Amino acid sequence: MSSRLNPYLSFDGDARRAFEFYREVFGGTLALHTFGESGMPDTPEADKIMHAMLETPGGYTLMGADTPPGMTYTPVGGFSVSLSGDEDEALRGYWEKLSADGTVAVPLVKQMWGDVFGMCTDQFGVPWMVNIVQTQG
Repeated sequence: MSSRLNPYLSFDGDARRAFEFYREVFGGTLALHTFGESGMPDTPEADKIMHAMLETPGGYTLMGADTPPGMTYTPVGGFSVSLSGDEDEALRGYWEKLSADGTVAVPLVKQMWGDVFGMCTDQFGVPWMVNIVQTQG
């Protein structure tokens, strides 16, 4: 396997719901592993997610977990997950699902650089940027 770079997101007990949502948004194969399956079966964290991995048909990989026991959850900040390309219909579909029940900071509209761009934070507190490249005709 070659090296890859992908987001790894932290959650405060709702990683399962978040990753099931991301599977609805992007499609693909979702693997969920709990703390209980990983040696902590008789703890309050047993059903929480120790590791989640979503691999999508479009080639995206998204990973994450609930904050491990003994660590303090820190809400995300200082970054966004960015989606960009020229697949207008697919990217608009991702935007609609990610921004639903979330907060839109910048509506998905044509920007001064010519592309369609928007920024939102989804219902789980993850910030997203979507940039749809506009071909010059």
